[in-house]
Amino acid sequence: MRVYLSENAFVDLLLSSAEVYKRESLGILLGYKPEGRFIIEHAFSFQTARRKHKGVIFQHKNHKKIEPILEKFDRLQIIGDFHSHTQFGESKGLPIPSDEDIKEMKEGQIYLIIAINNNEKTLNWGENSDGTISGSVGEFFFKIAAYFHGGSSVIKRARIHFPFPPGF
Repeated sequence: MRVYLSENAFVDLLLSSAEVYKRESLGILLGYKPEGRFIIEHAFSFQTARRKHKGVIFQHKNHKKIEPILEKFDRLQIIGDFHSHTQFGESKGLPIPSDEDIKEMKEGQIYLIIAINNNEKTLNWGENSDGTISGSVGEFFFKIAAYFHGGSSVIKRARIHFPFPPGF
């Protein structure tokens, strides 16, 4: 499984995670899913989510307000969601799903986890051998991983591609 991340979605993920750093971000991924891949065009952050250091609570009543708007876009659909795992004290945020994350995953969707930590040294952005992407911007180091439900209760990691040179 491959995930293609647009520049718009990439920027949205970084900004959403950095804005609430030390608390988790949460949002939906908009795009489309041709055979064997996900194309992520936008990442919309839930502004009304209740955020904590180790978790975030989705406000279902507020999601109903945006559903009629999303229905107007023929090409775009909700193809999954994203959230961040942040550094807390000396404990680094990791882009690995928790038991709660795994329990919430549904077949046919893609899930991005953005690990955001204090930047200790500047690293260029790139695709990693484990299928993740990572790099630093300003005071933050990010590592992004994608997961999907592979059937039979198996969660698998998808390979992320971002076919643009970030201008950092």
